Amino acid sequence: MKVPEILGKIKLQKHPNLRKFIKSKLELKWSPEQIEMSLKENLPSGITESVSHQTIYTYIYLLPRGELKKELQSYLRRKMKPYKKSKNTDNRGKIPDMISIEERPKSVEKRSIPGHWEGDLIIGKNHKSAIGTIVERTTRNVILVPLTSTDAETVRKSFAKELKKMPTELRLSITYDQGKEMSNHKLFTKDTQMKVYFCHPGSPWERGTCENTNMLIRDFFPKKTDFNDISRKELKRVQKLLNERPRKTLGWKTPAEKIKEVLR
Repeated sequence: MKVPEILGKIKLQKHPNLRKFIKSKLELKWSPEQIEMSLKENLPSGITESVSHQTIYTYIYLLPRGELKKELQSYLRRKMKPYKKSKNTDNRGKIPDMISIEERPKSVEKRSIPGHWEGDLIIGKNHKSAIGTIVERTTRNVILVPLTSTDAETVRKSFAKELKKMPTELRLSITYDQGKEMSNHKLFTKDTQMKVYFCHPGSPWERGTCENTNMLIRDFFPKKTDFNDISRKELKRVQKLLNERPRKTLGWKTPAEKIKEVLR
C-alpha cells in the first residue's frame, strides 16, 4: 500500500464527522470528485479538513469486506460507455412541418444564451410506462415530467405544463429527437411560445446534454423501473437532488445556483 493511501485512510478514520458527510453525499449519488469540491468550497460545521476524491475512493476500496464496504461501493456512480455514432437507419415516418436542428441558431450550440432546452423520454419496464426529461443547455437545470401515457397529446400537455412554470425568458426553444410523441410540436409552440427543433435520425449526440442527464437519472431509476409505481413527489425529489448537485461543467456550481444567476 502506498504512503498517500495509508495517510488518507488514517485521516478518514480519525474524523467521524467527515466520514458521515461523505457517506451522506454518496447516498445522494454525488461522485467523490463532487464531494471534494464541495468541501473545498465550504467546510460544514464540525469538519476541519477537506479530503481529495482519490482519498475517498481509496478509503472505500481499502475497507475490509462487509456491509459498509458493499453499501459505499453501491453508491459510486457507474461508468457508462460513450455513445457511438450510428448510421441513419431510422425508418420512422417524418413528423409534419418539423424544423431541423440545422436551422437552430448557432448561439444555441454555444450555450451563450439560456432558455434553450433538450427533451426526451425515459421508458420504463416492458415499455408500459415512461417519464419525460427536459434539460436546460446552459444551466443544466433538469425537469422530470410525470406521464400517464406516451401519446403525442399527453406528452405535449405534460411538457408544456412543466415548462410554463419557468419565466418567459427561459422558454426559447427545445430540441427533440424524431419520436412521434412530439408530433404535436406546432400546438406545443403555440402554447409555450417555444420553437421545437428536431435532431437527425439516430443522432443522440445532437441532444448530448439530455442524454448525459438521462444517465444520471438512471442512477435513481434503473432499467426495468415501472414508472407507474413512481409518484410525482418522488420524481420531484430526484429532480431537486439533481439540481442541487455541484457540476464540474458549471465550475462546481449547481444547476439551481446557475438558474438563480440567470434570473437576477
